[in-house]
Amino acid sequence: MGNTAYNVRIIPNLPSLNYTMTETTSTPATVAELSDFSSFNLHSALQEALTKNGFEKPTPVQQRTIPASLTRQNLLVSAKTGSGKTLAFLLPTLHNLLINPNYYAGTRALVLVPTRELAQQIFLQCQQLLDGTALNVGLITGGEDFKKQQNMFRKNTAVIIATPGRILELLTLDTAPFENLETLILDEADRMLDMGFSEDVLTIAKNCNENRQTLLFSATLTHAGVLKMADKVLKKYELIALNTLRDELPHIQQQIVLADDNAHKQQLLAWLLKNETFEKALVFSNSRLQATALCDPLRAAGVRATVLHGDMDQKERQRVMKLFRDGVVNVLVATDLAARGLDIKGIQIVINFEVPRNGINYIHRIGRTGRSDETGVTITLVKHTEWNLMAGIERFLRQSFIRRNIKELAGKFQGPKKLKASGKSVGGKKKIEEKKEKVEKVKVRDRDKKNVGKRRAPTPKVTAE
Repeated sequence: MGNTAYNVRIIPNLPSLNYTMTETTSTPATVAELSDFSSFNLHSALQEALTKNGFEKPTPVQQRTIPASLTRQNLLVSAKTGSGKTLAFLLPTLHNLLINPNYYAGTRALVLVPTRELAQQIFLQCQQLLDGTALNVGLITGGEDFKKQQNMFRKNTAVIIATPGRILELLTLDTAPFENLETLILDEADRMLDMGFSEDVLTIAKNCNENRQTLLFSATLTHAGVLKMADKVLKKYELIALNTLRDELPHIQQQIVLADDNAHKQQLLAWLLKNETFEKALVFSNSRLQATALCDPLRAAGVRATVLHGDMDQKERQRVMKLFRDGVVNVLVATDLAARGLDIKGIQIVINFEVPRNGINYIHRIGRTGRSDETGVTITLVKHTEWNLMAGIERFLRQSFIRRNIKELAGKFQGPKKLKASGKSVGGKKKIEEKKEKVEKVKVRDRDKKNVGKRRAPTPKVTAE
């Protein structure tokens, strides 16, 4: 990975990684010293916005990230979903822009995120923080007016929140100047890698001011590409790792309910949504077709449900999200598109109609609940063909989920009879030994083959004279 040096502020439970680290020379402030936002000495406009919007105490990621970012250090930050990363990078970035006004410098801060929904949320939070200031913020994503987005740069929009694809389009037309960019922020970097944005992000970074500050945020350091990307977009950086994906999630109760088949799963799903207590619920499936197919039966059962997936155009997705946020519908059936980036208050239950394809997807799905120290429940419906996949996720996370039975809809599948040490089921196919009778081989001559089916001429009788 090269000879890049890294400063380390705090690294509890950090997995073994191959890179060089140098000891930090600064002493981080204690948690007690940073018990409220006023401890950071932020610009008065930001402090007023925090008070107005009810932000009182900084979260651990904010306590450790904001002081380092205020000193203009490059950072690689690993913290779990829902830990308050948005404020952790917005506050120090906006503070530096406000105390050093330069309204004719063009775009001074760029935030890249993987999804439109996450971009919209960060945009709204940024607007709240900048209320009453002269700084302006713009949102650039696919599905919106291209010319309006081009005009944002002509109007010297100081802060841009964007998805990589649309920014790359603007760069190819030379209408996205970043030569004066002061801060580049990559949020949900691991998700951007999963979605294939690696090359786009690297291209955008190459077109930015070389002397910028870069902040890279990821939910995990175990992703193979995160550290490689950090090496390419960061020069000398400080690593702040508050967790790994395998950390316990004490605020989320994780349950498993066994099912016989998909029809049984649909019955269990409807029962759970009608009998569990929640303000909002998320239901995940592995495919768009399955997500769509689940909605009508749920509505027929009296559940206020709607669907969200990647085939929907931007206006339709925004309409669905507004219905869900406003409580017009309280159940959102979605694909993994919604597993990251959605920060909606009141999601108290997450149901996996299908077992996620891997442990990382599982973590990001259930991370939609139990956010900001609130409690949440996750329920995964598991049929016999998914048992080994579920066992693999438990083994990956080094956790054992609660087995739950619903008496009203008890099924036949009660789990494998025999398990391996890994928790996976022992193969169910029994080897049947068949006794093969030994058949004596008869040698067949070629001349016999030629005479098959032909009558032999009778042998003449010989009489004695």
